[in-house]
Amino acid sequence: MTIQLSVAARNAGLDSFETAAGATAKLQIRTGAQPANCAAAASGTLLAELTLPSDWMAAASGGTKALAGSWTGSGVAAGIAAHFRIVDNAGTTCHMQGSVSATGGGGDMTLDNTSIAVAQAVQITGFTLTGGNP
Repeated sequence: MTIQLSVAARNAGLDSFETAAGATAKLQIRTGAQPANCAAAASGTLLAELTLPSDWMAAASGGTKALAGSWTGSGVAAGIAAHFRIVDNAGTTCHMQGSVSATGGGGDMTLDNTSIAVAQAVQITGFTLTGGNP
């Protein structure tokens, strides 16, 4: 038997993620393979760290939740972006991680350009969470 959740329950779960990560969560863009899980130490070179807008995700609807506002920042090191981490304001607790790719490349999160240089503008072009049923 498979457990299934209503759309309302999936939306509530998705909305609680933004609350858990915090209103001033940060997005880290990094090189290399992502760690085995969020509890593991960060890996790769930190290419950019963006402070997310205070309401950084739209309200969940239909079992999905997309980025809200403008997610932009500047490169702090040069390299090829390969994964991201969403961390608390202090940058110490990872709440989510995943792959990144250029727009249209199929990553969990998409950027305007994965080749990042120091002081280069970095813009997130796509990020959507889906609360699914198994």
